[in-house]
Amino acid sequence: MRSTPDFLEHDGCRLAYTQWGEGPPVVFIQGTGVHGGGWLPQVDALKDRFRCITFDNRGMGLSQPCGTSLSVEQMAGDTLAIMDACGIEAAHIVGHSLGGSVAQQLALTAHNRIRSLALLNSFARGADATRLTRDLLWLGIRSRIGPIRMRRRAFLKIIMPDEVLENSDCDAMEVEFASLFGHDLGVYPPVVMKQMSAMRNCDLTSRLAELKGLPTLVIGAAQDRIARPEMVRALANGIPGAKLVEFPNAGHALPIQLADEVNELLASHLEGSVV
Repeated sequence: MRSTPDFLEHDGCRLAYTQWGEGPPVVFIQGTGVHGGGWLPQVDALKDRFRCITFDNRGMGLSQPCGTSLSVEQMAGDTLAIMDACGIEAAHIVGHSLGGSVAQQLALTAHNRIRSLALLNSFARGADATRLTRDLLWLGIRSRIGPIRMRRRAFLKIIMPDEVLENSDCDAMEVEFASLFGHDLGVYPPVVMKQMSAMRNCDLTSRLAELKGLPTLVIGAAQDRIARPEMVRALANGIPGAKLVEFPNAGHALPIQLADEVNELLASHLEGSVV
């Protein structure tokens, strides 16, 4: 069992990746502003049955430097390089948000290297997710300007349902999420703007049908302010044979908010896709 980060020099970045457990390999790809440790709720549940690989996206955490530009294609290349470094011929791929777009791109680039896809709170056209609603614009401003406590709380409102926050200890939640995200919720990592640009410039809508035959699980959340339900449904509808599951009272932080439920779905999907 491995839990100490390894490093790989690739395309101008020293990528940090970590492995846990033994079994069929599963590679987890994070979204915007979250380091690889954000997958710990999933890794803890799956590492007894699967070889779990997480990594910090370039520009996040220990994977530095990002470089002058960033694209989804480049991030897919990073993922493939990590698979090569781990000696993995083919793996199950799990991606959240932007990480889901990277997973789609990876499957389109190297279809024979992918055993299955699990796309959580994700989309095929990044411009849809970066298009600001009035609500999201207001929360985005509040998450960047003002006292740190107000910024943290605004960020929580972006990724969690209002009803959940009203009935939770938000101070404790901020501490938990900061540990999983790898930074204070009131402080955006510098790479976030480049990640947002990469997401905005990615549109895989016209190519989704090419993923036919690849076991795909799409998971969404009805209260997601970023990967809104219509985007997640369009993603699932675009991939022939994809299975869609939507949680009614969950937000963009679904893999953390409802970790047990998500992990159960992932385990069933992965075990059913083992070849």
